[in-house]
Amino acid sequence: MFTGKPEEFRGIYALLLTPFNQDKSINYDTYAKYVEWQAAQGAHHLFSVCGSAEMTTLTLEERLKCAETAVKHRNGTEIVATANLQPTWHEQVEEVKMMEQTGVDGLVFVTRGYADCDDRIVEYLTKLADNTTLPILLYEFPGFQPHCMSGEAYGRLVQTGMFKGIKDTTCYLDKIKEKIAVQGDSAVLQANIPFLFDAYVAGARGVCATPTSCGVNMFRKMYDEFFIEKDIEKARKTFNEIILLDCAIDSGFNASAKYLVQLQGIPFETYTRGGATLSPARMRSIESFFEYAKDKNLL
Repeated sequence: MFTGKPEEFRGIYALLLTPFNQDKSINYDTYAKYVEWQAAQGAHHLFSVCGSAEMTTLTLEERLKCAETAVKHRNGTEIVATANLQPTWHEQVEEVKMMEQTGVDGLVFVTRGYADCDDRIVEYLTKLADNTTLPILLYEFPGFQPHCMSGEAYGRLVQTGMFKGIKDTTCYLDKIKEKIAVQGDSAVLQANIPFLFDAYVAGARGVCATPTSCGVNMFRKMYDEFFIEKDIEKARKTFNEIILLDCAIDSGFNASAKYLVQLQGIPFETYTRGGATLSPARMRSIESFFEYAKDKNLL
């Protein structure tokens, strides 16, 4: 449970994939094992109902059940979950209330395509936040565009005291730095892997990115090297290994990440609702990365 201390919102946010059966129903038994495995890999926080979970293909009931299952199997790790995916305002208000009742520690609000107008996005998010007592993280989810808010808008939201961090998906270092400049006690969390090391140097306080769905321990290693040991050169070398992980799963995501999870011992099928599939060649390239990572004690 978050207690409100600023440093508690920093760190590694591990994204939780959704395991599907061949008929595209959710395999909750596998999901429970996967949640336990993700927590054991060293994640500071787990992010259920995220983009990598194919959240826009899940029903409200499925999203709530995923969050509830994650809470039951988190082994003490904080859980956050997206809570404003329903199509209308009134449905989103009810969704926020229902997601809070699942037992998650924090809620995630996506920008809903309002990010191109500072006043509109600030008003929308602050009004929605009035419907929960939980801390809130923001997510520039590309599924609703325009999705990337300005540094000014983020600064205004931080000043309300209700918003504790943001998953930044701008993919431009100058835009990332705009949010870092106004983050105050909140945590700018980097989602773009090529700029992860540079973002840490600039003042970002954590990561929330697609490869955390299948390689958390690599991210925890880099985080500890950079922020705890303060061995920047060591962290830079680990970052270079993370780049290889990112490249390994980039094509065919998130089926690719599911396959890498499977190789690590979790009974994950690679079925998706979004249509991603893996060719034999792609599977072999992921296997090659896995063999390399095992030899280097990275996974």
